[in-house]
Amino acid sequence: MKNILIHGLGQNSKDWDTIKNELETREISPIVPDLFDLTKGRELDYPTVYQAFSEMSESYKDKLNLCGLSLGGLLALNYAIQYPKKINSLVLIGTPFEIPKGLLKFQNFVFKLIPKSAFQNMGVSKKDFIRLSKSMAELNFMESAATLDCPTLILCGAKDKTNMESAKRFHEAMKNSKLVIVEDSGHEVNKDNPRKLVSVLQDFWVDN
Repeated sequence: MKNILIHGLGQNSKDWDTIKNELETREISPIVPDLFDLTKGRELDYPTVYQAFSEMSESYKDKLNLCGLSLGGLLALNYAIQYPKKINSLVLIGTPFEIPKGLLKFQNFVFKLIPKSAFQNMGVSKKDFIRLSKSMAELNFMESAATLDCPTLILCGAKDKTNMESAKRFHEAMKNSKLVIVEDSGHEVNKDNPRKLVSVLQDFWVDN
């Protein structure tokens, strides 16, 4: 079994370091890809990122435990829908069932005001980052997610009001799911409350 941790938009693989290191002390060795490294040299948009992630996932012969935050959750869900037999379990953290278009427009406006250097620290150019964000506008996996029967853990930070409704709707739609609200955390659970996330992940993966 392969355990894969997938970062969100605005993060990179290093944002999982605390989680990865702690899981390794518990004899769990996760794979932590950097989405922007996977797509290096290609024009960045959601289809390109998904294709690169899918190619990486297909390279593993084992079944997969996928754990994704936000964009990472969308990628994990997309892959599980397309290749359900490859999936052992899913963990969706702060994952929207659809992208709120008003919020997306506001975020993209804010992104345009942020210095280019801030994006370079994530390993992506400002232009590519904004193109990727815009390309996610029409994503909606709710109907397809309801067809999945793999064990699914749906996590949402207690302060992540934007994605709380999505978490509850995914839980209602996915018949083999469990919903956990993570206290003392906003959207980025992997950074806001890593200790709790490690504990929840370990228990879920051991049980499944």
